[in-house]
This record gives sequence, structure tokens and C-alpha cells, in this order.
Amino acid sequence: MKRMASRVAVMTTAAVFGIAGAAWAVPEVSNVRMQQRENTRTVDVWYDLGGEAAIVTLGIETNGVALSDGEVTRLSGDVCKVVAPGASRQIVWNAGDDWPEHVVTNAKARVTAWSTNAPPQIMVLDLRGGPTTNTYPVSYYTSVAALPYGGLTNAIYKSGYLVMRKIPNGSFSMSEVFPPLTVTLTHDFYIGVFEVTQSQWYNVAGSAQTAFFTESTSRAYRPMQSVSYDNIRGTSAQGGGDWPTNGNVYADSIIGRLRARTGMSGFDLPTEAQWEYACRAGTTTCFYDGDTAANVIGANQNTNAWLNALGRYKFNGGWIDGVTSPAASSAPTNGTAIVGSYLPNAWGLYDMLGNVSEWCLDWFGSPLTGGMDPKGADSAPARVARGGDWASMAFYTRSAIRNGTYPTWQPAGYGLRLVMTLP
Repeated sequence: MKRMASRVAVMTTAAVFGIAGAAWAVPEVSNVRMQQRENTRTVDVWYDLGGEAAIVTLGIETNGVALSDGEVTRLSGDVCKVVAPGASRQIVWNAGDDWPEHVVTNAKARVTAWSTNAPPQIMVLDLRGGPTTNTYPVSYYTSVAALPYGGLTNAIYKSGYLVMRKIPNGSFSMSEVFPPLTVTLTHDFYIGVFEVTQSQWYNVAGSAQTAFFTESTSRAYRPMQSVSYDNIRGTSAQGGGDWPTNGNVYADSIIGRLRARTGMSGFDLPTEAQWEYACRAGTTTCFYDGDTAANVIGANQNTNAWLNALGRYKFNGGWIDGVTSPAASSAPTNGTAIVGSYLPNAWGLYDMLGNVSEWCLDWFGSPLTGGMDPKGADSAPARVARGGDWASMAFYTRSAIRNGTYPTWQPAGYGLRLVMTLP
């Protein structure tokens, strides 16, 4: 690899055939061509897509070595989205922004077609059109490193864009009961990397509901809270409160708008099983850092050193000095924190413990049921919320804790995280 020269680099090409599960038809990529525009650092890639519509991603190899995802992000055209079959589909790569001052004499464009039923790891919703738009464009990336604009640390992914990570189906031990409660989830699903923020909520649902913490410089990036289950999905009278009898939602709810404006019917709150599976990220311990030394008994039931690194709760800033409840005007040093302020779990999900308790689909029934894709109790007075919040002590801020609240109530500690379940 040499410093940038004045001449145009010579580039060769490669094609990659579709990635899909065995149950799905495989889209095909062929006839890949690449050309650097003369005297620029803009690269055009053309390809033919056959078989069926597919999600297309681009990788670049130089001298047989793939560039990292973070070096191929400034892309436009027929890429990072669902593309219809056809010839001479075009991708434009701004290599000047992504990969400045480099030149090679042997490069390949690696175009990958993913089945829409087996999509890439990251899905991003563009919510910038606001609550009156008809469409929220959806983009896909192979990793969070591939996100443009500097990646996940850019505040736009806590406001105008909403990032979701794909979680593979599998089995796990749910709750803290004995013998262990084995649950199997048979569908992959996307789940929000962050809790839904105030700005994301307002971009979809408008301002009919307002959050409790309203400090002007931080509110956009703090989690939406003081919303009820019915605010999120709609009441039974509106057609949105009848889970698990059906999965319908009120058309004008935040879930209803997301379904209609993305064309994806799988958007919803997580089931309780989906939530705990995503929270644990393969761990079986009290907190999702996997530390077996952590506990929430005796002197540790209020404050806990392990939890301090993972999420906002009453005794690490939720309450002022753990004594005084913060005012609505409090900065994010108290009350809720800006999402993503603490360490993520092993699957890259932030604030699964603390900050806000997250509504789940299920009724708050007992005992919990295991098995395949459990949907919880048929009915109960309250709906489930998980994870604890800014006003919780450590004992109530752990992977297995369950809370139940009436679906009409709007507690200041309650918010949401979105899921999109795949077929």
C-alpha cells in the first residue's frame, strides 16, 4: 500500500453470490465492474442482480486483504438496502472520505446479495422525515463499524436514525427459578442497540406524550419515558391491547406507524423471553457482564460495584447522592443518562439494565412458562416491564427481575426498546 499518487489506480473486480439460509431462494450477483473516476477518489461499481430482490452490501479488497468495515462506509446508490433484480445496478464509493491518501494497483469490489429473509447484522431506520412522513427508509450494514458518519458514537444514531442489531435464535435458561426454565426462540430478531430516545419517539409519534426529564441540551438523547403500554401499541378499544390473542396494534401508535412506514409487520415490543435472551447475551449471572462474584444480597442490594459500570440506577446517579429524587430539569448526571453512556453487553446492546424499565408484550403472569417462543399468560391486570430503571436499587436492576404495571399507567421510570422479528 503506497501513499496517494497522481495516477488512477488500476482496479479488478470480484463477485460474491447470495447469502441465505437453506430455506430461502438465493439471489445472484454477477458481472461486477469497478472504475475509479479520473483524477478523483470516487469509485463506481456496477453489478447485475438476478433471482430475486436482495439486500446488497459492498466490501473492498486490496492485494487480497479486505479493508475493514469502517473503511468502506461512504456509499450511495444500489447498496445497503433492498435492491430489485436487474442489470447494471450502480454503487458509488467515496474513497476520498473513507480511505484518503492511499493507492493500490490490485483491488476488488466484493458485492454481496443477502436474502431479505436472512439480512445482515445491522438494520438502521431513517426517522428524519418526522411524524408526518409516509416512509422511513431502511438501511442494512454488516456491522456497526460499517455505519457512516463515524459510526455508532455519532449522536445522529440516538436521534434521527435508530440502530437495531440482529440477535440469532437459540435456547437459554430464563429467570432465576429452579429447576432452570428452558426457553427456545425459533426466530432471529432485530432489537434496538439503544432504548428509544425522546427525539426518536417524537420523530415517529409526535409530541402527544412528553418525557419527564426535559433538560434542553440532553433530552433528545435521553430515553423516552413516562409512556404507557397503551401509548406504545394502542388500547384494546383501538385494536392494540389484545396480545397474546393477536399481534394487532393501533394504526396511529408508534408501532403502527413504524409497521406502515417501513413495510415491516414484525415491529413491536419484545416478548419477555426475547428481552431476557437479548439482555443476558449468553450469560447466566446476576448481571450481563458475566461476573460470578456479583450479587444483590446483604450489603449489595442497594449499591453494587459491578452494576455501576453497566447502567444508571438509584445509587449511581439516578437519585442525587442516592437520597433525593431529581427534578425534571436535571441534567443527565441525575435521573436518566444519555443512552449508551455505560458498557454494552456481549451483543453490543446498551442500557439493558437501568436507565428506564422497558415495556414487554406479555401480561405479568405467574408462574413463567418455558418452551418454544413463549407468549406469557393469557391475561392479567398488569403488563411486564424489565431491567430496572434510574430510581431502582441494585436488587431490582438485574437480568432476571420482573415488574408488572397497569398498561394505562405512565411511570416516570418506564420506556421502551423496539424489536423487529424476522420470519
